[in-house]
Amino acid sequence: MAVTAAMVKELRERTGAGMMDCKNVLIETDGDMERSIEVLREKGLAKAAKKAGRIASEGLVRIRFSQDCGTAAIVEVNSETDFVAKNEDFVAFVEAVSTLAAEASWSEPAELLALPYDDAETTVKDKLNGLIATIGENLNIRRAEKLGSPGVVYIGYTHGGGKIGVVIGLETTAPYEDVSVVGKDIAMQVASMSPKFIDESQVDPAYIEAERKILLGQALNEGKPAAIVEKMVAGRLKKELKESCLLEQKFVKNPDITVAQYIDAAEEALQTPLKVVEMVRYEVGEGIEKREENFAEEVAKQIGG
Repeated sequence: MAVTAAMVKELRERTGAGMMDCKNVLIETDGDMERSIEVLREKGLAKAAKKAGRIASEGLVRIRFSQDCGTAAIVEVNSETDFVAKNEDFVAFVEAVSTLAAEASWSEPAELLALPYDDAETTVKDKLNGLIATIGENLNIRRAEKLGSPGVVYIGYTHGGGKIGVVIGLETTAPYEDVSVVGKDIAMQVASMSPKFIDESQVDPAYIEAERKILLGQALNEGKPAAIVEKMVAGRLKKELKESCLLEQKFVKNPDITVAQYIDAAEEALQTPLKVVEMVRYEVGEGIEKREENFAEEVAKQIGG
C-alpha cells in the first residue's frame, strides 16, 4: 500500500512521533494505521503524546543576536524538572533552537517548529519529540520572539544561568560598542525590577481604569472619607505607574536617580540620542501553574493504579 503525506500527518498527530519515524513505520506495516501506532509505542517513539499533558514549568531562556546586533531572538524552552533543564542534550537543543531563531526567517512559533533542525527531513518539532522520548519528560518551546526594527540596536542580559532573559531595543545612531554598557545596565534593571511598560505612553487606558477601580475599592474598604478617596486613589495610581514603568523606576545601580535620568546622562556623555523603544523579558515558568503533589500520595496512587 502506498504511504501518503496525509497518512504520515495523521500518525504524527496521533502519536507525536517524528515525521521520518512515522513514514518508516507506515511503510513497515504496509499502511496499517493502528499497527503503526503499536509499533511506535513498542519502540518508545510515541511517548511524546502521552507526556503532553504534564506541566512543564522549568527550563531555560536563551537570547541570540545578529553580528551587528541589528536583530535579536529570545526563546523559552520548558521541561518538567530543573534536573532535565541541566541535561546536556536539552541544553544543546535550546542553544541550537535559539541560534536558529536568530538566523532563520520566521514570525510565529509554529513556523519556528517547522524549520529544518539539522537536515532537510528533520524539523525542530521532530527533534523536540525525539528528546521527549529519550529524556522521558514533557518538553515544549513555550514562546519565542524575533526583533529587528530599523535603526535599533539590541542588547541583552541573562540571569541565573538562563532563568531570566531580557532583550532591550535602543533607538540610536551609535554602534553597539558605544551603547553596550548602557544597554546591559537597562536590561539588568528590567531583569531585576520587571517593569510592565517602558513609559506611561505605553500604558493601556483600560489597564489604568481597572487599577483605578481596584485602588478605589481598597480605599473605600479602609473606611476613608469619600471626599478624599479620589485624591488618594490618584496618588496611589501614580505611585504604581512609577513602579510599573521602566523609565520612572529608581535605577538599581544608583537609587538616587531614575532610569530616565541615567539614560539622559548617558546621552550627554556619548553625545548621541538614546531611546528605549523595545523591551522583552522572559522568566522561566512565569504564569504557569505548578502542580504540587504529596510524594506519599503519588506513590500510593501509582500502587493503586
